[in-house]
Amino acid sequence: MPECQFCGDPATVHLTDIVNKKKREMHLCENCARRQNLLPDAPSPQLNLPALLQLLMSQFAPAPGSAEPDEGDPTALTCPTCGLKYAQFRADGRLGCPEDYEVFYPVLVPILERVHRGLQHHGKVPRAVRRRRERDELDDLKGQLAEAVAAEDYEEAARLRDRIRGKETAE
Repeated sequence: MPECQFCGDPATVHLTDIVNKKKREMHLCENCARRQNLLPDAPSPQLNLPALLQLLMSQFAPAPGSAEPDEGDPTALTCPTCGLKYAQFRADGRLGCPEDYEVFYPVLVPILERVHRGLQHHGKVPRAVRRRRERDELDDLKGQLAEAVAAEDYEEAARLRDRIRGKETAE
């Protein structure tokens, strides 16, 4: 890892400048890059106005006993365990306790579908887990094969045998 040209610390900022077909490289640590005004200051937190308004409006909502909350209205959702209101969740973007996943389930599902494009994991699986699944599936197929042979269902047994061979050669 390159060192900072000014102080010798590990460089995390790498600047390449090309002027008149001549390439010049600078390697700086974050502190020296800030001193040279090459890095902007950290961005200030942004104000989420719609969520703030929703939070304020929920504070002026009728008392819990005065009116029946609308079941389809997500702003009426409140966690009985931690007391987190939907407006607070929208403002912070964080849940307060494990029970919030159940309480806010109707509003979390569309968010998860939009962000992850689905509700089921289709990504990478650790190698050890994948091997264990394959081994379990192979054991299950062998059990089905034994049952098919015992029941004298030879067509099914042949199909299962072919699937087992295919899986064993794929390993």
